[in-house]
Amino acid sequence: MPSRIESLFDLRGKSALVTGGAANIGFAAANILAAAGASVAISSRSISRAEEACDKLRAEHGNNCLALELDHTEPESIDAAASAFFNWCPACDILINNAGGGVGASIAKLFERTPSDIRAMIDSNLTGPLLCCRAFGKSMADQGHGKIINFGSIAAIVGRDRRIYEPAGMLGQPVDYAAAKGGILAMTRDLAGYLGPMGVNVNAISPGGIERNHHPAFISGYSDLTPLGRMGKEPDDLEGAILFLASSASDYVHGHNLVVDGGFSVWK
Repeated sequence: MPSRIESLFDLRGKSALVTGGAANIGFAAANILAAAGASVAISSRSISRAEEACDKLRAEHGNNCLALELDHTEPESIDAAASAFFNWCPACDILINNAGGGVGASIAKLFERTPSDIRAMIDSNLTGPLLCCRAFGKSMADQGHGKIINFGSIAAIVGRDRRIYEPAGMLGQPVDYAAAKGGILAMTRDLAGYLGPMGVNVNAISPGGIERNHHPAFISGYSDLTPLGRMGKEPDDLEGAILFLASSASDYVHGHNLVVDGGFSVWK
């Protein structure tokens, strides 16, 4: 018999979709869900990258894994991925909206960004996740349970001090990224109100800065502004939050934004 603690985090018999699950935070999410026993579908715009990620999960955990080609900014692509998912598994228990990112972030200053840059950022980081909630949330509502986890960002919570980017020659993320992630947090709250009566938990995770071979000057500047004195690390600093919100341990957590930032936002 599994212990009470093991039962809280046991995902055996559950099916999950992680968008953008082939690398970075997305793969960390897929990996921890698989480690807890879930069958996991990984989507990527590159089917070969999704297949490689699934191969890693199968080798590590022996789980059932489905690779999906998905551009979540295209409704037709979402429909095709949903059809493939539900042919693979009759219901979706966990949706992790991770796909997104700094579209066109090499042009970070607002006055230099074109309307198409801004629209692409909003589509990737807000419209796409909402469309995925629409496509997969219906299955959860019909079955009377499910977990949706949307990825926000501390960019949605605090304005950024761009002085820490300048010594490293970095532009930082553009304003429209913050706008999109702010929309994610509002979407999460309102979806929680809408889907909660149908038995579906909706929450968000807002990570702080994650260290990925950044310039030492940026790492130092960011760490100085963080009470824990460092940037976040993948997967160690995020997988616990992901598993918590995906499992029955969080059944009474609803409409919440779980900030995982080492305290960065408390000094703002």
